[in-house]
Amino acid sequence: MKVCICGGGNLGHVIAGFIAAQRQHDVCMLTRHPERWQQQLCIETPDRGLLEGRLDGIYNDPQKAVADADIVLLCLPGFSICEVLRQIKDYLQPQTAVGSVVSSTGFFFGAMQLLPACNPLFGFQRVPFIARTIDYGHRARLTGYKNKLHLAVEHCDHPEPLRQALEAMLRTPIKLLDSFYEASISNSNPLLHPSRIYSMWKDWHEDITYSRIPLFYEEWTDEASRLYIDMDRELHVLLRKLPVSEGSIPTVLEYYESTDAATLTRKLQSIEAFKGIPAPMKPVGGGYVPDLQSRYFTEDFPYGLAIIDRLAKEHHVEAPTIRQLCQWGEQLIATHAHATE
Repeated sequence: MKVCICGGGNLGHVIAGFIAAQRQHDVCMLTRHPERWQQQLCIETPDRGLLEGRLDGIYNDPQKAVADADIVLLCLPGFSICEVLRQIKDYLQPQTAVGSVVSSTGFFFGAMQLLPACNPLFGFQRVPFIARTIDYGHRARLTGYKNKLHLAVEHCDHPEPLRQALEAMLRTPIKLLDSFYEASISNSNPLLHPSRIYSMWKDWHEDITYSRIPLFYEEWTDEASRLYIDMDRELHVLLRKLPVSEGSIPTVLEYYESTDAATLTRKLQSIEAFKGIPAPMKPVGGGYVPDLQSRYFTEDFPYGLAIIDRLAKEHHVEAPTIRQLCQWGEQLIATHAHATE
């Protein structure tokens, strides 16, 4: 098969290299910076040594990248998904499957509007790997695996061959979900990141600077856990109004094997793959301030939490904590954008 990976971020590096290293498929990249990529990709892993794979093409031309692809996998932030779908839609073969490495930033909603029904759509509930780029276009680190993945498939009468192909490529068991909502509505990053961001900076304004950059997870607090749990409870009220199977999205406490805010805090602080990740900040005037250009802000609020907030309002679900954090994030981002115009 020919697999086209769209997007050269952390996950784009690792997934492209992981699949290419198997030497069973042709793998190409669609990236804005093809000149910075090498054909040989090296992926460091925690238990499989160094994986090395060769890319069969590196393009910034959508037509060349996807024209004969069997699978197109978007490894993109939410704000780029519709833009790239518009770029590739006229060059897709009728049965080319188009998917997103994570679906909680609006992939299915955008793809159903922009792509013809002859193209199968697929999206993962959670990302398959935790990934970090070391040397852009050449070397990355796979720091964590999932022991199983959940996949939604739409516009496809027979999804099993696609499920099997992706399962083999990612070397991870994959279970099909019953509805695209089960992949599109997530209590992962869209709730996880805003909980911590708000707990750290709910009183921040541009006259405040901080003396240090805290670790995002290792210094996680009970306040952030309480916010996370409260939003998750509101989300699960919404899920009862949507066509999703009971239990398809486990609660935060179930997923992290916790019982309350304190045990959730200890769990998040202890996850090995989360260690060493700093809070999104930038230096200014001898100190540090929140980096409103980081994906914690540009993706998790407008393309994650805001989708859940909108669905809650559409289905008349009371979600005061979700609404509070969503409004705070939107106002902070809008104020900063206005200040920098």
